[in-house]
Amino acid sequence: MQAIGRDGLGESGRLNYDLYDTVLRDARRGYELGTQHFAITPRTGVQTYSMYAEQMPFTQVRDYESWQRRLETYPTAVAHTLAWLREAVARKRLWPRRSMQRLPEQLDRLIAPAEASAFYAPYRALPPSIGAADAERLRERAREAINDRVNPALRELRAFVVDEYLPAAPEDVGLAHLPGGDELYAYFVRSETTTDLSPDAIHEIGLREVARIRAAMEELAPQLGYGARPLAEIFRALREDPANYHPTPAALLSAYRALAKRIDPELVRVFRTLPRLPYGVVPIPDAFAPDTTTAYYWPGALDGSRAGSYYVNLYRPEQRPIYEMMVLSLHESVPGHHLQIARAQELRGLPDFRRSSLSFTAYTEGWGLYSEALGEEMGLYDDPKSRFGALTYDMWRAVRLVVDTGMHARGWTRDRAIAYFLDNAAKTPLDVENEVDRYITMPGQALAYKIGQLKILELRRRAETALGAAFDLRDFHEVVLDQGALPLDILERRVDAWLAAELVS
Repeated sequence: MQAIGRDGLGESGRLNYDLYDTVLRDARRGYELGTQHFAITPRTGVQTYSMYAEQMPFTQVRDYESWQRRLETYPTAVAHTLAWLREAVARKRLWPRRSMQRLPEQLDRLIAPAEASAFYAPYRALPPSIGAADAERLRERAREAINDRVNPALRELRAFVVDEYLPAAPEDVGLAHLPGGDELYAYFVRSETTTDLSPDAIHEIGLREVARIRAAMEELAPQLGYGARPLAEIFRALREDPANYHPTPAALLSAYRALAKRIDPELVRVFRTLPRLPYGVVPIPDAFAPDTTTAYYWPGALDGSRAGSYYVNLYRPEQRPIYEMMVLSLHESVPGHHLQIARAQELRGLPDFRRSSLSFTAYTEGWGLYSEALGEEMGLYDDPKSRFGALTYDMWRAVRLVVDTGMHARGWTRDRAIAYFLDNAAKTPLDVENEVDRYITMPGQALAYKIGQLKILELRRRAETALGAAFDLRDFHEVVLDQGALPLDILERRVDAWLAAELVS
């Protein structure tokens, strides 16, 4: 890229150049700081590769042969991970023991006889276009690869985690306890938020946001049906009331799917351009559900051959409150991640890396959190509990600013982080513990949501003030979305340029 230079490029070419340059510089800096030593967590790493089978096409023999090659070379991927982890042990740059103790049990769920393995999923129902002889040949090769290569590699990984990693792992949480941890956390904060805000500044923003949202919760609490009680008792009542939960995983999944259909028709009220690519609501795989968050989004294929997926966690439905389902769906599906990401994929005139793989967390997650508030403007929070759920989710992201910086920059313990979370949000203990463990092993990522949301809200208020009665929310959303993911400073410059043009037109 340096040999090409940017001076001879046009305006759009210079933006492409600068964005890709940012991605490469961040990756190189992360490698210099040793981010590769943190190659695995209970949520990320080589043990999650079986999930890729859900995202790939399996329609003809060559698709299965491609997956077969992946199965056969899986031990190489595990060996590379083990190489980084052994270096991590030697350099004492390890995730804390409490967070990584989940990993052996997760690996136990993955190590299974071939036909019960998550890696075998594509072979359970081959399409009719594949003849019987080919089908049996493909299945036999897959069984051999899983039994002889995948499972032994997973057993080797498990043995290393139990015998070497966990005994060396520290008790204390937070990067501040590790060699070079302060510099590493500063890197994560900057790259995830795309700002120069310090951990201390972000901590203070979090405290202010927690206070603001808590006041809104106290105002709404008397309408929830639990009487005039302190907020801590309202939280407890919400968590313990059986009426706030679906009784079975199947009922929970059906309710999520019904909510998605309810949201879709309201989008035209606040957007001019909607993506053509659909999305589906699907369960998080059983092997990973106990260790992961409430939901997440997986993008569709760039060529439109696979829909987007809104993954929902059906593990322990008695811990998945109904009053949080609408706000969660707005964030993960539409108008949140699916709308923003699918729309970016369908943009014309942009290089593929900007349409698919480019994801500045403060923008993508900031948009997701901003989208939650759009539920009010679309008329989707139609009872006090669902509105309280929206406040709970906003509080959740405000708490993150305090907890993430608290653990990684201020020496907070895991227990202190969990207690602060439970004191300020009506989320269930299972959700809170999973969330805090996520922040421990994904430093800085959780900061991006609230920092990005606050910037988008700031830009919207600026536009509303400048344009007055001429302000149209649909036009503002076009400007925010029409270039895909951007660092927050570049997004701000784009909105300001749009406003300047509108004011002289």
